[in-house]
Amino acid sequence: QVQLVESGGGLVQAGDSLRLSCAASARSFSGNAMGWFRQAPGKEREFVATISANGGTTNYSGSVKGRFTISRDNVKNTVSLQMNNLKPEDTAVYYCAARRGFWPSRSTNDYAYWGQGAQVTVSS
Repeated sequence: QVQLVESGGGLVQAGDSLRLSCAASARSFSGNAMGWFRQAPGKEREFVATISANGGTTNYSGSVKGRFTISRDNVKNTVSLQMNNLKPEDTAVYYCAARRGFWPSRSTNDYAYWGQGAQVTVSS
């Protein structure tokens, strides 16, 4: 069982930066690929970024590539999402997720554990 707790959400203006963090409870954290997803009101949950268990491989959605950076610290059992040049369309609840496996994935179906979500609101 893996428990995930997100932090760092908030209200910012377009062009600002924000950093989300996710703390994981599992001792086996270093064996889990991790991902960030988001869900805007009235829309389906969508992929944002993912990172392999050792942090060596990352993948981003086209809408955030070049602006967001995913990273992890396997000593502190945390995964972070640095978000720069935020846009109003980035407004959503952001979820941290963990999968049983080394390799990253863009699919929500591949993730077994989810955090409670953190609200990010970007005003224009």
